[in-house]
Amino acid sequence: MWPRPYQVDRKAAGISADVHFHDLRHTGNNLVAATASTRELMTGMGHSTARAALIYQHVTADRDRAIADRLGAMIRKQQGDAGT
Repeated sequence: MWPRPYQVDRKAAGISADVHFHDLRHTGNNLVAATASTRELMTGMGHSTARAALIYQHVTADRDRAIADRLGAMIRKQQGDAGT
């Protein structure tokens, strides 16, 4: 029978009864949100609006660093192109 009840899989994996399915979904979405676009989150979560997806797109130091690195690379490239 599909889908198998969450409790069956939770017990088999040795996960505490205090961990609910929504906790796992929330954790997974938070991990993916660091690199996914709002549209990708919406698709993955099955939402039709950006409102719910935006909840998971918290600002993180890693994401800030990645954005700053990309912007820096773009600026350096532009400066290099301008000097030729």
